[in-house]
Amino acid sequence: MDEKDLKSMIENILADMTEDKKPAAAKTTSSTSTATPASNDSTVSDDVLDDITKIDLKKQFLQDNPHDREGYLKIKSFTPARLGMGRVGTRYKTASVLRFRADHAAAQDAVFSDVDPQLPKDMGFFETQTTCSSKDEFLTRPDYGRKFSDETVAAIKKNITPNAKIQMVVGDGLSSAAIEANVKEIIPAIQQGLKVYGLSFDTKDVIFVKYARVGAEDQIGEVTGADVVCMLVGERPGLVTAKSMSAYIAYKPTVGMPEANRTVVSNIHDGGMPAVEAGAYIAELLDKMVRLKKSGIDLKAAENAGA
Repeated sequence: MDEKDLKSMIENILADMTEDKKPAAAKTTSSTSTATPASNDSTVSDDVLDDITKIDLKKQFLQDNPHDREGYLKIKSFTPARLGMGRVGTRYKTASVLRFRADHAAAQDAVFSDVDPQLPKDMGFFETQTTCSSKDEFLTRPDYGRKFSDETVAAIKKNITPNAKIQMVVGDGLSSAAIEANVKEIIPAIQQGLKVYGLSFDTKDVIFVKYARVGAEDQIGEVTGADVVCMLVGERPGLVTAKSMSAYIAYKPTVGMPEANRTVVSNIHDGGMPAVEAGAYIAELLDKMVRLKKSGIDLKAAENAGA
């Protein structure tokens, strides 16, 4: 093949390629001209998505083709555990994952946020703080959350009625959300319940403790000389609720006393023991401790002995 033949072949190939492109170009032009123009609608919808955290886990059932649906639902009615969540392949369903992430976020918020500073003021509590200087220090140094500075001790002695039969304490603990959700109802409920037994406490004598661990009530007991100290504290949140509060009650508590000397009322929240109901029960316990001069396992032993 000489140079002339090669040139002719190249020209023929290029001519064929040009012919092949013409229909495609026409088709593209036609498609472009007939395509539906893109929408420029920028209207914002006022629709609001349902709050996924409001779904009752005891009633939510995502299992496909269950063998015994009614039996499964009966089991779920007894627990908020995540049963019957179903799956897609080897993975959880989208609804289950979103709920898990929402509950986990709520738990984190409860731990890392502070109680609304207006709450203790509105309730008329006496405000104090442990030796923790920040939330980070409170979480990393539990021992700092069990004691008070000399200045705070002096302020408690000056402002709180000494040697009371009942000393109430409210501590933020590990869930600010628990305190905000329950305290406004439980304090009046305890006061109302105590009237039946001829006992009482003044709201101005309730000590609010920021960055509080349970052991803070022991030093308060020593400082105030109260017969019984009852501490309401936010509990470590889980995926079921971030608003669970507990009451730790002790007769004549002292620093370093055995934990067995405390009586505990736990799971105080809407999905457990409601605040008002818990208040009535705590009032009954407070009366028993004042009369029997015992708490914890000693109180239980006295009750079993019929004292």
